Amino acid sequence: MNKSSMMKPEKISCAKAIINILEQEDVEWIFGHPGEQILSLYDALRSSPINHVLVRHEQSAAHAADGYARASGKFGVCVATAGPGALNLVMGVATAYRDSIPILVITGDVPTKQRGQNTFQDIDLCSVFKPISRKTFYSSNVKEAISNLKKSIAMLKKGPTGPVHLNLPKDVLDEFIDENIIFKLDIDFESGSLGNSQSNLSQLKKVVESIKSAKKPLIVAGAGLVWSGALNEIRKFVNKSHIPLATTYHGRGILREDDDYCVGLIGNRGTPVGNYAGANCDLVLGLGCRFSERTFTGIGSGENNPQIIQVNMDPETLKGDINLQMDVKEFLNEIMKISESSRPEYDPHIKSWLEELQVYSKDHPAPYDTEFFYSKVPLKPQQAIKEILDGSGDSTIVNDAGTHTTWVTLYKKVLRPFSMLFSGAFGPMGYGLPAAIGACFARPSESIVAIIGDGGFQMTIQELATVHQNNLTMVICIINNSSLGIIRQWQEMYHSGTYEIELENPDFVKLVQAYGIEAVRVESPGEVFKFVKKGIEMKKPFLIDISVKEENIPLPDFIKE
Repeated sequence: MNKSSMMKPEKISCAKAIINILEQEDVEWIFGHPGEQILSLYDALRSSPINHVLVRHEQSAAHAADGYARASGKFGVCVATAGPGALNLVMGVATAYRDSIPILVITGDVPTKQRGQNTFQDIDLCSVFKPISRKTFYSSNVKEAISNLKKSIAMLKKGPTGPVHLNLPKDVLDEFIDENIIFKLDIDFESGSLGNSQSNLSQLKKVVESIKSAKKPLIVAGAGLVWSGALNEIRKFVNKSHIPLATTYHGRGILREDDDYCVGLIGNRGTPVGNYAGANCDLVLGLGCRFSERTFTGIGSGENNPQIIQVNMDPETLKGDINLQMDVKEFLNEIMKISESSRPEYDPHIKSWLEELQVYSKDHPAPYDTEFFYSKVPLKPQQAIKEILDGSGDSTIVNDAGTHTTWVTLYKKVLRPFSMLFSGAFGPMGYGLPAAIGACFARPSESIVAIIGDGGFQMTIQELATVHQNNLTMVICIINNSSLGIIRQWQEMYHSGTYEIELENPDFVKLVQAYGIEAVRVESPGEVFKFVKKGIEMKKPFLIDISVKEENIPLPDFIKE
């Protein structure tokens, strides 16, 4: 008997096995904060090529993983310990869930024998995360932990996107397993794709016929096209079919907004021509979108009652006349196969429809101010935003929640997917700074410009330490009106005046400098543009505190009514 046959398989801890699998998945960054019940995972991470980003609060770990995912197109990873650490993740995980952002959420937990015994930091974490994640897994032994991790990764890479939660008790993390069987453990995972079924083929043929017979078709494109990797396919389909395309909030940039076929954003904050197209089309092809109340506003409000065709991996989002639960990339490839010849460009209906939209767009410019009086002090917030955007060039813009988000939405021309990041469906204050941190790690060669209100900035201000420690190429622009601006506007519109919205802010410049970050305060026209350009050229953290006056955001017509 030779020596090699006598050797026993090497055993490694569950924690080490988890890190090994993440390495195999080319995970580069993990955002987290250590704690007692997750220390074994951190010990395994110590010798791994995977980099850890130490945030100062667990909420920021989830937001940073979210920002990383949006900016990279990969799933993000965040880690926290049991009890309070895990619960601090909840805001960020809920934000990612509502925007369908793929992040792997790993939490430590008390040992299995202490579960449900009201011991220190014991709480039913799976019940907490269940309503804000695609799936939550509890692992009672090492084989379950490995299998659940593999299922989690499969869900993140194929299927409806969103957070997946993996809960790992301390004793399970310390349990050992034979290294040679880690990658042999099978998983049972269904992607949910129906692309090859006969019933789906029949539906696809119906879709092709509906598109051919439509006189005023409109594509509504959502972020699902990005996550499915279908950007080339949608551009090819638009160029073949000559169908105009509108986008949801997070779908902006799927087609450049200066493209002849792009009518821009549709919905509450939509472009005039985008909403006109939605109101007057006779067919809507919804691809990778949810048709939320903010997007669906006004669709079919004109003379036509449009047929709704919707394609999405998530069955809960499907609400069309024809629904296909399948990957949008697969869908586009299939219908282009079925319809081998493109609709001719001289088709009188499509040509007339495109000309109608072009005329409407020319005759109906945006109804909000685009001219500014540069001698005015203090600045209007919209002027400050315009200067930020002009100075930012092609940088990735990250928004927080507040009035500034509306101005950025209205003024920003989006030319590539996920070049403007923000929380759309949940809108938490404090998202902007940690999400920008994640974006910096996803796009290290690019400048990130974070636009944050003075209220939201103070929700996660401690992450300035993370920014400084990692010397991130980031320009932070604080829109400082010493108030909670949007709440002030709602109080004045619907209640008896303002209450508890005035902010006695600190000296942000001195505060930021205490974190070791260079900062400047501006209040004059032209200065914002100048200092944004300077900040980008510095290629290190830089903050601009911009003093602005109170200004109401323009409201959609349905709110005015």
